[in-house]
Amino acid sequence: MAAAPLFADARSNFHALLLDTLLWPDEKDVPTNSDKDQKASVVIARGILDSLVPTKTGRRLSGQRAGVRFEEACATFVEETFSAISHSRPGSWSIYRIVNRSVAAISQFDQYSHLIALANAARQNPDLAAALGNDYTITPDVVFAREPETDEVINSVRPLVDDSVARRSSLRKSNNSTPILHASISCKWTIRSDRGQNSRSEALNLVRNRKGRLPHVVVVTAEPLPGRIASIALGTGDIDCVYHFALNELIESVRAAGYADSEELLETMIQGRRLRDISDLPLDLAV
Repeated sequence: MAAAPLFADARSNFHALLLDTLLWPDEKDVPTNSDKDQKASVVIARGILDSLVPTKTGRRLSGQRAGVRFEEACATFVEETFSAISHSRPGSWSIYRIVNRSVAAISQFDQYSHLIALANAARQNPDLAAALGNDYTITPDVVFAREPETDEVINSVRPLVDDSVARRSSLRKSNNSTPILHASISCKWTIRSDRGQNSRSEALNLVRNRKGRLPHVVVVTAEPLPGRIASIALGTGDIDCVYHFALNELIESVRAAGYADSEELLETMIQGRRLRDISDLPLDLAV
């Protein structure tokens, strides 16, 4: 029997990590990623959980603790899978959670390094702070960055650059010493109406405030309700795509529950290239 492909194993490992640290039925048999007050949410989430075979029961974690664990699991999955396709996307890469949620976190990257000066100026000038508001504040959950390359690496196959050319490209280490943000990954364990648009706002700030190329801007979620996923996924211009932690299982659960409208909405998002499975993410990041 042929061995399972690495991405399939990584997906299973991702689910196993969530089942061990975050995803389980609570004392009332309600999955921890569902809205306990919304029947469809509970039914669909239970269908997904049954497909993944929960290993234990437990209490719900606070929203902050659940969010942190989901971010850690997503970062681990991306690191494991992307490192396996280095032949498709060579370079020196780093993937990690952002712990310090401040302008300083995003300003460490080449495209956004100017924002720290803007933040410092706003702190010293109340009128400027009032005019800017929070439009320059960007705090991704998980970031994926590429280190600039030395001339030795760039010229390793044949001479390509010297002191007379390519003197401003950020990929060249002699021009730029800061990492280049390749992707901003917003991790949403669940999507609630009062927080659903945070990812869109964050994405728009990434678009508006960059100097240089736009990084991939994606959302990963474990939300079971298609309608709530659609609140982020539908539309274009800000977020590249939404990735569900268990899309195949979500589709089957919705179908088994007989929620025809939700099934149609899922199909709309999938066919419209607005919703994909977590296993699609590493290859999409290689583009």
